[in-house]
Amino acid sequence: MTKTKANGIEIEYETFGKKSDPALLLIMGLGAQLTLWPEPLCEGLAAKGFFVVRYDNRDVGLSTDFGKWGLPDLMGAFARLMKGEKVDTPYLLDDMAADAVGLLDALGIDRAHMVGASMGGMIAQILAAKYPSRTLSLVSIMSTSGRPGLPTGKPEAVAMLSAAPEGPAREQLIAHGMKLRTVIGSPGYPPDPAELRALVERNIDRRYYPAGAARQYLSVLASGPRTELLKTVKVPTLVLHGADDPLLPVECGRDVATLVPGAKIETYPGWGHDLPKGMVPKLVQSISVFCKAA
Repeated sequence: MTKTKANGIEIEYETFGKKSDPALLLIMGLGAQLTLWPEPLCEGLAAKGFFVVRYDNRDVGLSTDFGKWGLPDLMGAFARLMKGEKVDTPYLLDDMAADAVGLLDALGIDRAHMVGASMGGMIAQILAAKYPSRTLSLVSIMSTSGRPGLPTGKPEAVAMLSAAPEGPAREQLIAHGMKLRTVIGSPGYPPDPAELRALVERNIDRRYYPAGAARQYLSVLASGPRTELLKTVKVPTLVLHGADDPLLPVECGRDVATLVPGAKIETYPGWGHDLPKGMVPKLVQSISVFCKAA
């Protein structure tokens, strides 16, 4: 892993495969470090003939944080948005999309397949719509258009977005992280507890930074829906979504596929809001076949 300057910030990234192969940019979700893209997925896509790039979004992991801005009042922001008032935020999803373009510039990549999960899917959608000359294709994974009125996630899953650990001790952080992954995870692909713990430990030790996730969440709220924007997407688009996603129900993925002209959608029973080991071979196959045909 290494850092580069892009769009006025520093971005931590890692690559897999040959630089001469078509680029595939992996964009992670809310508060999620690049390490949430499983290495077998990255290596599997590289083995299929792609130059895979995964990176930390701004305000997460080892990329530039916006700590000087402070902790946002999410409830107050939500109330203001409900009244149609403007919300003060250090950045929007558009800025995070510009980060991705800046990273491609820094790596000398003209165009890439944009593959985003959850909030990363939102960023990938913006890239496909606003930077079509840089986008080979769009793969929107377990994401949404943000359209008002779409079904909401299960209360216990949504509550975990704002839940806090019982305390600051490392073991308390681990317990909280394991609970989060279990609640939003895939009922059809339950994780091995030891492997789940190891994943949570690695991410906490790499950087535990909930303030950044809160500011990212504020940016999602302040950026608004992409309903009209998605109708302008011209690049080949694939939507992948779990039929049992407890955080963003499968109807959210279907909405994205309905809005993007010509989009394809694949849904999988038993898949929730994570990237479990059992789904990795299916995702490698679906993404690689689609992107090669794009």
